[in-house]
Amino acid sequence: MQNSFLKLIFVSTPIGHIGSGSGGGVELTLSSLMKGLLDLGHQVILVAPDGSKLPAGCSLGKIRHVYGKDQPSWQHKEPDAPIVIPYQGVLPRLWEQALELGVNADAVLNFGYDWLPLWLTPHVNADLFHLISMGGVSNVMQGLVSEVAHFDQSRLAFHTLRQADDYELKTDPVVVGNGFDLDKYEFQLYSGGPLGWVGRIAPEKGLEDAAAVAATLGERLLVWGVMEDERYGAEVEASFPQGTIEWRGFLSTTELQSQLGTCRALINTPKWNEAYGNVVVEAMACGVPVVAYDRGGPGELIVSGETGWLVPPDDIDAMASATNRIGEIDRRACRNWVGRNASQEAFARRVDAWIRTGLAAKFNRT
Repeated sequence: MQNSFLKLIFVSTPIGHIGSGSGGGVELTLSSLMKGLLDLGHQVILVAPDGSKLPAGCSLGKIRHVYGKDQPSWQHKEPDAPIVIPYQGVLPRLWEQALELGVNADAVLNFGYDWLPLWLTPHVNADLFHLISMGGVSNVMQGLVSEVAHFDQSRLAFHTLRQADDYELKTDPVVVGNGFDLDKYEFQLYSGGPLGWVGRIAPEKGLEDAAAVAATLGERLLVWGVMEDERYGAEVEASFPQGTIEWRGFLSTTELQSQLGTCRALINTPKWNEAYGNVVVEAMACGVPVVAYDRGGPGELIVSGETGWLVPPDDIDAMASATNRIGEIDRRACRNWVGRNASQEAFARRVDAWIRTGLAAKFNRT
């Protein structure tokens, strides 16, 4: 099986079409992995909400569009919130299409963080695999991940160990990290630029802490990302001196990396357990060091003192002090770390090995 090519079905996130930015880091992960697996010779069909387009460089792949209402994200609900499917929702329609295609595929790979694909796993003939994209923000989701783990943990993979620790698993988790097409990120050696912050404008991302650091240092903060919560964004901006925040909006990868690369440092301030931290790696790919809370995935991505600084969670004073030391970081070390640990090719090979191991485990049981 190691030398054979696989026919794979990708199922996108149900919370927005690819390109909308609503899917956050999942969009970038899916795009990178699709390109990486196609480059390895695999066949990939993407099932995605209407309006989605094949990712750049994926012309050898195929796409099937599904119409329906976006699924609400679990990250905006209380931990004990019930399962909700909107009327004419896109989630079940995605999986109707995926299971139909999956009959003639080797594996179906789920990128959406939602209950339905996990619940289906032991009940359908198609071989479903799940790249879990979030930490344990929901009791329902934590329970379902645990159930799949007890059914067949080889069907699950995680981005980081810290993310996987949120779930009750039978054995050590499969950790695949993430991957990036480094040709899309220009290394910039200049280190005298402004401070930057990237993420959805929502409370769990902690923008107010980054703005507090910038205000403490008397600097401006460039902010990129989807304005998901306008009231929250307005409140943060009003809490600091005028001009502290400079809104840059949601940009394509090409535009974002070009602007982000001019920054002296990226400030990363999550208030929750980030599964990975795509923006951390994107910044480092441009040569930009990162100052981050030692919480969740970023704590496994940053080598403190080499590619940036990790500080105690929610300690704004420590973050401001570390930002003042960013000149001690060699920007080349940031780019080199990404090349060693988070290239698109390496990510694709890790996922390839995970899926093959899961398929072999099923074959050995039958």
